[in-house]
Amino acid sequence: MTSNSQSIRVATFNVSMDGTNYVEQGQVPIGNELSKNLLSGEHKQIKNIAEIIQRVRPDIILLNEFDYSNNAMSDVEHFLNLYLKMPQNHKDPIDYPYFYSAAVNTGVNSGMDLDKDSIASGTQGDAFGFGFYPGQYGMLVLSKYPIEQHKIRTFQHFLWKDMPNSLLPTIEETNGEPYYSHAAQQILRLSSKSHWDIPIKFGEDIIHLLASHPTPPVFDGPENRNGKRNHDEIRFWNDYLSGNQRSAYIYDDQGNSGGFQGEHFIIAGDLNASPDEGDGLKDGIRGLLTHPLVNNAVVPTSEAASMHSPNNEFAAQHTAEWAMRADYVLPSTSLETNGRGVFWPKKDDPLYRLIKGRESSSDHRLVWVDIVAKD
Repeated sequence: MTSNSQSIRVATFNVSMDGTNYVEQGQVPIGNELSKNLLSGEHKQIKNIAEIIQRVRPDIILLNEFDYSNNAMSDVEHFLNLYLKMPQNHKDPIDYPYFYSAAVNTGVNSGMDLDKDSIASGTQGDAFGFGFYPGQYGMLVLSKYPIEQHKIRTFQHFLWKDMPNSLLPTIEETNGEPYYSHAAQQILRLSSKSHWDIPIKFGEDIIHLLASHPTPPVFDGPENRNGKRNHDEIRFWNDYLSGNQRSAYIYDDQGNSGGFQGEHFIIAGDLNASPDEGDGLKDGIRGLLTHPLVNNAVVPTSEAASMHSPNNEFAAQHTAEWAMRADYVLPSTSLETNGRGVFWPKKDDPLYRLIKGRESSSDHRLVWVDIVAKD
């Protein structure tokens, strides 16, 4: 990497900017809630999120749960112009000249009964990824450095059945009969949102942001369909980085086959998995964290997280209010880190107001890593 005189701060932040945050509790959102509140420029939760970003000042940031809609480009511009470029509590504005937003699988109707109850109850079918409307829990990448838009690879339509040795669920009571019908398997996508490979130009070098947001490994039944999907969504990146023998099966939405082609990468996102805690299948996240190309040597921590769960040996690594390491910024081993952290003010800190509850900003914390090139 030639631009080694400067470090880059890369962050991930599940911002909880989906429609459920902007309606009364128990009310079902319809999908235009974020657009309306972005346009006002005055929504307190969004202002707090902007302030957190202004305080940490990442150069590149992935936002999980930023709704994608038919107004996606306008929504991003309103977030940039009415929130991030406006000083929040006297903090310096921040500008991201480059961004990427695209469709995700949440709320997109499959036309089939995937959870074995929806068609019977009179609906048209289940979504490829849980959501009340298309684009709920979407993703957004903001960057101070140019994004090579024409080289982006997306994997929204990759089918789960096409992953060799996948964990497609079975029904134990029927001697391992597949949980999903043959017809369902022909359309069921692996990614609950999407997987993105976004090349970002830094000087003469390219850093690939590998972004995703796997499904929570809960809210299912004894077949553990969400737990197994979470595992395989994470395993996707493991295979993607593992050379032709492991990645040959992968195809992207543009019709190209094969895995990662590059040197530098950063895996980012709310992976909804921990190698030590939670309900997920641990092999997926452990495999990624121990991949020979992934630098997980130093884990971002915070003192406030330790105080939040004082009897938990892993507490310092937690990135979510519900006490687990769920959010990751994982550089490639071709990069070194010279700083890292989790934005989690302590209760006696005046900035605690920014993270006091989900209604303040999010139930997740912003996680960041400063990267530099190896000499």
